[in-house]
Amino acid sequence: MNLIERVKNIMLSPKSEWEKIDAENLDMKIVIVSYVLPLTVVAAICAFIGYGFIGINVGMFKMRGINWGIYYALTALITPLISVVIAAYVVDMLAPSFGSEKNINKSASLVGFSYTPALVGSFLAILPMLGIIGGLLGLYGIYLWYLGLGPMKGTPDDKKIVYMLVTIIILIVTGIIVGGILSRILLPAFGLSMPGLSL
Repeated sequence: MNLIERVKNIMLSPKSEWEKIDAENLDMKIVIVSYVLPLTVVAAICAFIGYGFIGINVGMFKMRGINWGIYYALTALITPLISVVIAAYVVDMLAPSFGSEKNINKSASLVGFSYTPALVGSFLAILPMLGIIGGLLGLYGIYLWYLGLGPMKGTPDDKKIVYMLVTIIILIVTGIIVGGILSRILLPAFGLSMPGLSL
């Protein structure tokens, strides 16, 4: 699997790319290690540079320095990896309830490749003020997820939207929980505090 080609194709021609991904039947470990991990590493490097050297200085939000860079780099690296793994298992567990195929490898592919816009969007952390644009780019992943449900999970058309919404909500909640736990562990470890957040 060529990482750059896969990112380009899933973003620009998702329908045909989902068919290719389905035919590959990639193992979950390959999806995580060869696709999600490299993208999160790039995101972590961007976050380190962005918050370590550029930062944010708006009102009470003053975040800049090596400690902030390390904090955001670790968050950018760990949160997506854990979220994708948990979401893959949830998607697979719920599959029979939505007339879909129970197959953890295909569930991991659905989640991991649908997460592409969010991962690519997180590269914008290199300029922290553009972070919201990166977050908005992640919304495109919802469309990718919808397109992938048919080829990857065999989900009937009448169950796609509900299945997609349930699993995406779980992914969002998982990301918030993982991010919250990391904040409570990492912020004090680096002597940092988030404005408006009491630890």
